[in-house]
Formats: sequence, C-alpha cells, structure tokens
Amino acid sequence: MITDSHATPFLTAAVHNNADWCDAVCRSHGVEGTIEGGVWASALRTPPLYPDAVTLSPAATPDDVLPHIDLSSPGASVKDSFGTLDLSGTGFEVLFDAQWIYRAATDLAPPRAGGWEPVDGAGRLLAWEAAWSGAGESGGLFRPALLDAGAVFLAPAATGPVTAGAIAYPGAGAIGVSNLFATDDDLDDAWRSCLEATDRLWPGVPVVGYEHGDDLAAALRQGFEPVGPLRVWLRTDG
Repeated sequence: MITDSHATPFLTAAVHNNADWCDAVCRSHGVEGTIEGGVWASALRTPPLYPDAVTLSPAATPDDVLPHIDLSSPGASVKDSFGTLDLSGTGFEVLFDAQWIYRAATDLAPPRAGGWEPVDGAGRLLAWEAAWSGAGESGGLFRPALLDAGAVFLAPAATGPVTAGAIAYPGAGAIGVSNLFATDDDLDDAWRSCLEATDRLWPGVPVVGYEHGDDLAAALRQGFEPVGPLRVWLRTDG
C-alpha cells in the first residue's frame, strides 16, 4: 500500500496535476468542486468521462469520498488515485486500472516537419474534439473556456482535418498530458510529436499522466516510467 510518506514527488505531481485538470473541465461546465479530507469532489454530477471525486491522499477512505458526491442515481465515478479504496460494497464496480506515468524533462530535440502546435480558436477546438471522439462531430465536452484556463490542445500544424492530438495542462510543477490519439493508430509517433511540443513549449518541465493497455506500452517506449497505480470506480447500482 502506498502511504503519504511513500508517495514520491513524481506520483504526487501526477495526481495533483490531474485533479487540477478535472477541476478545470468541470468549472468550464459550471460545476465547481471542493477539496476536503484529501479528496477533490463535486456535489453535482460532472461532465461525461470526468470523475465526481479524485483522491489526493492514499489515506482517503470511502467515508471521505461518498458523502460529497451525488449518489442518487447510477453513473457517479471515483478516481482512486492510489488504488487504496474498496468501494465494492457501496454500489461501485471497477471500471479500469491504470498506471500514473512520469517523464523527466529532456533536452530539446530538433523539430520535425509537421510538428504539433497549440490549437487556436473555438472552431479548431471543435474539429480537434471531433477527431478525438472518432464520431466525426463535437459533443462540446471541451469548451473554449479551457483555452483561457491554461489548457493547450495540441495537433499537427495544419489547417486541414485534425489527424492526431493531445491535451497538455500545466500545474503542480508538471505538464499533464491526456487524451492522446492518432487516427492512424500510430501511438508511438503521436507520443514523439506530443513530447517534442511539450519540451518546446515548457522547456525543463517534466511530463505526467496516466495510461493503461496499449496506450501505456506506447508511453513507456517513449521514455515514461510508471510511478504508481490508480483505479477508477463506477457506480452501477442506483
């Protein structure tokens, strides 16, 4: 079990950066979270794919989490950032397990042709979300207010269709990367392009995030190291 005293600075940076990002997404939808007892939580249901609570300490218990989220219907989710909670007896099931990842700052690599750049403007953001979702349309999950909140949506530098991308969010002394995708499924090239962009935009700053499955394997091939487990719980029993 990971205890507060054994949580590395790398793990702490990844957890807190991700909680800040979840909070930013929720606030862009008019949903405000609060931090209490080592837990970030929202009393209102959060936007799709974003947790209703995120643990910030491995000492957090179900009693620190459940009273602060909406349990009136199925669908609430909890990001158990250290894999230490047991919510199995409270109507929750494990949605997935993953690994926090960390990559130290590296020297700048020579830029490649067609490198990734920040998405500019609401229209290009809509195109980015449509490509990321794979549905060919934007559901309005990522709102323009996020651009003003410091989020950087990366994509190949072009005006045509978005074919790959990722979100980079600075906070907690690191750059959190999430939602990386490539329409041609070349995750290694996508990670290389993403990291070239983050190294250029935030020189000397480490990169963090979390992944699982093939996405984790690709990240590890590009220089990340796993720094701790996490688990996402979904309430299926209303």
